[in-house]
Amino acid sequence: QVQLVESGGGAVQAGDSLKLTCTPAGDILSSYVVAWFRQAMGKEREFVGLINRKGDNARYADSMKGRFTVSRDNGNNTAYLQMNSLKPEDTATYYCAANRYFLSPDVRTYDNWGQGTQVSVSS
Repeated sequence: QVQLVESGGGAVQAGDSLKLTCTPAGDILSSYVVAWFRQAMGKEREFVGLINRKGDNARYADSMKGRFTVSRDNGNNTAYLQMNSLKPEDTATYYCAANRYFLSPDVRTYDNWGQGTQVSVSS
């Protein structure tokens, strides 16, 4: 298993942008499919987007298309979630997750998780 570390969260205003970062501790991220999920208080964890190991195939939840972009830089052993035009309803804890093989939006297919980074968007 790989331990993941997210960073880049914070408190912003509606319309602002944030870029979250996911790095592995002691492993090579290029060996993993990387996904982003988010969980708002009192709600279930929700799929945001994912990217394959090469970085040439990304998929998104329908509600995230157009504002959110998942990318990765395997040379720097880092994955990213770029979030634009943020809305108050984007307020949540954002998690990076990884698995070896599956390009899946199902939270159950990921066995490696970070501790999460909080994003708060005010109106």
